[in-house]
Amino acid sequence: MTKIAVFGANGHIGSRIVREALDRGHETVAVVRDPAKFVAEEHGKLTVTTGDVLSPESVAAVAKSADVVVSAVGGGDGPGHLATIRPAAESLVAGLRSLGAAGRTAPLLIFVGGAGSLRTPGGKRVWDTTGLPEAVLQIMHAHGDALDFLRTVDDVRWTNLSPAATIEAGTRTGTYRVGKDDLVVDDEGNSRISMEDYAVALLDEAEHPRHVGERFTVGD
Repeated sequence: MTKIAVFGANGHIGSRIVREALDRGHETVAVVRDPAKFVAEEHGKLTVTTGDVLSPESVAAVAKSADVVVSAVGGGDGPGHLATIRPAAESLVAGLRSLGAAGRTAPLLIFVGGAGSLRTPGGKRVWDTTGLPEAVLQIMHAHGDALDFLRTVDDVRWTNLSPAATIEAGTRTGTYRVGKDDLVVDDEGNSRISMEDYAVALLDEAEHPRHVGERFTVGD
């Protein structure tokens, strides 16, 4: 059994990661800004706690007893903003570094990434696709900035998991295909994954890390 702390546990992806972790029997900490707004069925292995992903001190307080820390923080703060995605990555790394400096092996950080910087079969990046809304492009590039930062980190164990081009609520099949920096597509060129199967892939990585220090991606 592993203790997993999930920042952004209230989100569409974060809530599914929490559910998958609990279903596998892991002790799970849902880290949210306002526990009163966290909606989930009661579970003996679930703890809900207040935390701020942008505070290294808060990260360290949550992570000090965890084996894996997941950041499912995403989205944006409005037009013209790069959201909290790269700042969250920087804060998480700083918090985990502080635990390492104290003589303890820091938990593995698994960062929910974006698909924008993945290569398409045509050799371009997803974010070079014509017609993408500006708000979507900002979020894609914020995830790209976070990945660029993580790739400079060699003293904290991290993994970045990018979804397929389309990720949405769906059915948990328990199966998926894996890629590295290239978009996972089907025979017709479509790239998709359900949030439920994305959570499966993330928990598989948490249980058996195979991509420490790198980004990987999944698709149906």
